[in-house]
Amino acid sequence: MSDSLHRMRAAKNAIAQGLAVVAAVFGIFWLVWILWTTLRMGIDAMTPALFTQMTPPPGEEGGGMLNAFFGSALMSLLGVALGAPIGILAGTYLAEYSEKSWIGESVRFINDILLSAPSIVLGLFVYTLVVVQMGHFSALAGAIALGFIVLPVVVRTTDEMLRLVPGQMREAALSLGVPQWKVTLQVLYRSAMPGIVTGILLALARISGETAPLLFSALNNQYWTTNVLAPMANVPVVIFQFAMSPYDNWHSLAWAGAFVLTLFVLLVSIAARTIVARNRMSHE
Repeated sequence: MSDSLHRMRAAKNAIAQGLAVVAAVFGIFWLVWILWTTLRMGIDAMTPALFTQMTPPPGEEGGGMLNAFFGSALMSLLGVALGAPIGILAGTYLAEYSEKSWIGESVRFINDILLSAPSIVLGLFVYTLVVVQMGHFSALAGAIALGFIVLPVVVRTTDEMLRLVPGQMREAALSLGVPQWKVTLQVLYRSAMPGIVTGILLALARISGETAPLLFSALNNQYWTTNVLAPMANVPVVIFQFAMSPYDNWHSLAWAGAFVLTLFVLLVSIAARTIVARNRMSHE
C-alpha cells in the first residue's frame, strides 16, 4: 500500500514538474521572440547615432533618440523620487501603526484601487490636476503621473516586507528601551530593505514603458530640453509616434527604441530578482 502511494505521489510530482518546465519554456520563448523581433526590425537604427543624435524631423534620414532616452530617464527617476518615499512611509504606517484601525483598512483599500487602476486613468487625473492648471504639458506632470504608478507598488511591498520581519526583533529592541522610531529605522528597515529596494526596482521597470500617462502629461518634444516645466521627449511616446508614421526611418527608430526599452526592463527585473536571491541566501 505504501509503495503504491509513493509511486502515485512520485507520478504527480513528475507531472507537476513537467508542467512547470513547459510553462517556463513557454514564457521564455515569447520573451526571446520579442527581443529578437525588435532587434531584427530595428537593426538598421542600432548605431551609435541612436544614443547620440536627436529625433529627426519628418522625412529626414538618420537621427537618433538621445532626447527621448534622457527624457524617459529623468521622468522615471523623478517619478520614483516622488512616489517611493511616500510609499515607504505609508507602507510603514500600515505595517507598524494601523493594526485594527479603520484608517489603515481605508488606506489599503485605496492602495488596492490605485494598484489595479488603468494607467490612462491616472494620466487623465494628472492632466486635470496639473496640466490644465499649468496651461501646458510638462515633464513635471509626467513625473507626477509616473509617481502615482510607483506609489501603490512601493506601499504594498513595504507593508509586506515589514510584516515578514520576526516580531521577536521588535520585542528585543523595545525591551532594551529603544524608541519605536529607532526600532523602525535601525532594525526593521535594515531587515526589510532588500525587499523594499526590489519593489522600487520593479516599479521602475513598470513605469519605464508607460505611454498613456505621458501622452496626457509630458506629451513630446523633438528638441533637447532639461526644463521640467516644459514638454519633454520620452521613449514610449516617441515609439508610438514613429510607429504610426509613414516613414521607414522612423519605423526603424521605433523598433530600435522598443528593443532598448525591453532590454532595460529585463535588466532591471533581473537586478530585482538578484537582490531577492542574495537576501534569501544570506538568511539560510
